[in-house]
Amino acid sequence: MKMTNFDIIRKPVITEKSMADMQDKKYTFIVDVHANKVQIKKAIEEVFNVTVEDVKTINCLGKTKRVGVHVGKRADFKKAIVKLSEESNTIEFFEGM
Repeated sequence: MKMTNFDIIRKPVITEKSMADMQDKKYTFIVDVHANKVQIKKAIEEVFNVTVEDVKTINCLGKTKRVGVHVGKRADFKKAIVKLSEESNTIEFFEGM
C-alpha cells in the first residue's frame, strides 16, 4: 500500500522542548512507523512548502500500563525532528500557538 503525505505525517508534537527547538527552525512530528527519512523529508516539503535540511528519527516504545491485575501496552510510535534550511520560511501551522 502506498502512503500519502498525510499518512506519513500523523501529528505535531507540542511540548516545552519542541517549542524551544522552533527558535532553531526544528519542528517535531509523530510520523508513521514504517516511513523512512527520505519519505518524511518529501512529505514535509510538499505539505508545508518549505525546504528541509535534515531529518532525525526516534523509535519510541509504548509504555506498559497496569490497572489492577490487567496489563496493557500503549502503541509504539516514531518521532521525527525536522530541521529547515536557513533560507526557508517557518511552518505557519505552529505560529499561532
